[in-house]
Amino acid sequence: MMTAALLGIPSPNWVAPGSLEWQAKGAARGTCLPIGLWLSLCWPMGRDGGGAGAACPHEYRAAEAAPSPPTSTLTEVCGSDSTPEGLRMLLQGALLLLLALPSHGEDNMEDPPLPKGACAGWMAGIPGHPGHNGTPGRDGRDGTPGEKGEKGDPGLVGPKGDTGETGITGIEGPRGFPGTPGRKGEPGESAYVYRSAFSVGLERQVTVPNVPIRFTKIFYNQQNHYDGTTGKFLCNIPGLYYFSYHITVYLKDVKVSLYKNDKALLFTHDQFQDKNVDQASGSVLLYLEKGDQVWLQVYEGENHNGVYADNVNDSTFTGFLLYHNIVE
Repeated sequence: MMTAALLGIPSPNWVAPGSLEWQAKGAARGTCLPIGLWLSLCWPMGRDGGGAGAACPHEYRAAEAAPSPPTSTLTEVCGSDSTPEGLRMLLQGALLLLLALPSHGEDNMEDPPLPKGACAGWMAGIPGHPGHNGTPGRDGRDGTPGEKGEKGDPGLVGPKGDTGETGITGIEGPRGFPGTPGRKGEPGESAYVYRSAFSVGLERQVTVPNVPIRFTKIFYNQQNHYDGTTGKFLCNIPGLYYFSYHITVYLKDVKVSLYKNDKALLFTHDQFQDKNVDQASGSVLLYLEKGDQVWLQVYEGENHNGVYADNVNDSTFTGFLLYHNIVE
């Protein structure tokens, strides 16, 4: 339709530009121009190149009175001037017609009613360029936590860690129940007990100074380590021994000493009191080797031989092993 108008073919729905009907259609499409601007651009110019002077309205009215052959829409609106200025005006008019004329689809539609306050004598402008992208907005709020996922597969066993520090000792727990008795052990070798002891007394008042006193009254001499014929104890088990003696003193003073291998180690002296029985005693610990001998004897002559014994008074000599010391 638009091409036919440019080629000079009359349009069946042609409306005269500048009329009220033409302005109504332009307002409905938003493409109307002020009528003064339209006439100043498209009105035919005079021969002298002037604008829309006094001659143009008279020529336009004369053309309306006289019938003329049909012409194209562009020729009817903008004239047929072939000068450069006329060609320029013709191109401007053609551009405005492209904006003002309806498309083929719009020709078959009914004219819409005039909107209120639409196109107050002005044509809408050309659409501008798209604007620049705006700045990114702020991050939104965190969403609600999702549902707990399924338990994953166990990971690989890691390397063994370093030994930690020793903790504090805990409180002692309650005592447990007794355990079951163990098996009876094998019979062991019997422990050998080393024994060496004696205890003897004087049977009669027959003593000789400076020789061993012979105690013949035997209280204990199971190992026979004491010899009653010599009055001496013979050591058979090396170790530590305890010796003691208790002497009844009567009629004379007493001086008694304990000997070890012909050496006096212990001395006892007691003075006799008239018509009175007295006691003298002594004790000692000695370490003896096997073969050592121990005995008692009176020293310093007959005047100090007051050792006495009868059926009611005793003089005794005792010794025994405390512990042995055998080196095999």
